[in-house]
Amino acid sequence: MSYKPIIRAPCSQPTSRLLDQRSRVPAVRRLVAHLDREWSALFSFLHDPSIDASNWRAEQALRPAIVNRKICGGNRTPASAHTQQILMTVFRTSRQRALDPIGVIGDLLRERVPRIAPVLFPP
Repeated sequence: MSYKPIIRAPCSQPTSRLLDQRSRVPAVRRLVAHLDREWSALFSFLHDPSIDASNWRAEQALRPAIVNRKICGGNRTPASAHTQQILMTVFRTSRQRALDPIGVIGDLLRERVPRIAPVLFPP
């Protein structure tokens, strides 16, 4: 990346002060530890204009599959809803990686042992 992150920038001071406080509640300590670990990514959208400040694009990308799953799509049972979820994930990921989703699914169905498609999720 071409930006230089500003650690604990002035606009993030209130959050920074919260992280510096101590707590006896284990869940709060776990959250603070997580936020402290992810601090450089927490406000990265402020320093890099190519990073969106929200997950709007991801939500919009999922919307057609969710509407299909809820309205029809053969989802009368939890098992069919789970199948639809998996298929939509494979279709969307394939398209984002400029792959043929039908080809990816076909390759997976020909496998002797079920596995995650390495073409979609390389190790």
